[in-house]
Amino acid sequence: MTIGYGITLALAVGLLIAYFFLIKPKEFWLGVLFICVAIVNLGYFVLSMARALPIAILGNNIAYLGSVFLSVCMWLTIVRLCGYSIYPRHVIVCLSLATVMFCLIATSVFLPWYYRELSLDTSGENVKFIKTNGPLHFTYLIYLLGYFAVMIATIILSVRQKRAGSPKLAGLLAGVVCGNILVWIFEKFISFDFEILSVTYIFSELVLLLLYWTMQDYIHVDELKQIISKPQPMQYHDLSQMAEEEKMERALAMLQTGERLVEREREVLELVLKNQKRKDIAEQLHLSENTVKTHTRNLYAKLGVANREELYSRVLNS
Repeated sequence: MTIGYGITLALAVGLLIAYFFLIKPKEFWLGVLFICVAIVNLGYFVLSMARALPIAILGNNIAYLGSVFLSVCMWLTIVRLCGYSIYPRHVIVCLSLATVMFCLIATSVFLPWYYRELSLDTSGENVKFIKTNGPLHFTYLIYLLGYFAVMIATIILSVRQKRAGSPKLAGLLAGVVCGNILVWIFEKFISFDFEILSVTYIFSELVLLLLYWTMQDYIHVDELKQIISKPQPMQYHDLSQMAEEEKMERALAMLQTGERLVEREREVLELVLKNQKRKDIAEQLHLSENTVKTHTRNLYAKLGVANREELYSRVLNS
């Protein structure tokens, strides 16, 4: 088994190197995903070499470390491919949940929550790492299925909103994730001496690398067309003849599904639609410019725009 895991680890490292040479421009979270797969296979390799329980636990934790954060990277990659922006709060929430999930698994040595008991069977030809599931073992399955549901929802939403992205490629990514989840569930019911996930991860990486490599030129062409056809920045004078109430009504109609403006964000929006600058808004609302900047950033995110020029354009053409 050690030889098999050594091969999958070498392949994972090789594909990671291939990613950095073949994929241009780089997609950050896709690159981190490749790193996570290498970490997973490193964990399996360490686990296969373990002849003492602490080493086996270390290998198991390394494998879970890569697996837990792999789901994060996959979803964030899909978010980018679907044409959405990734905000710091998205990353913070995802990394926080992943950290909690990993800590639940890694502390099994001290707390019998995820694993009730861990032992190493050295009686046979191959050393076996025996794990007795604890009462919270099901949380990892919920974690994986939750991410898969969010990935699918992101793709469906991007198609419905006709976002400028690559939802088809994102759909293929989601299909790969689904396959890995099914293999993970399959392994929970049928015991194997070899972790099939180490192989499916490599296969998934190869598929993603080939897909992204062959399609990146088309993705680039699509982005180039968008840049060429993008209208000139919308100036406020184009909205100057529109009533304030109508501008506000059109802007509020742009709110993303499930989003609502708090009172302060609504006040900032009213002043932005009057073409007030940040400094003037801060003075009128008795706030600091940094606070106004924060409200504006949150406001734009909820409306699905990047800046006030895009806001003016969407309001004028809605």
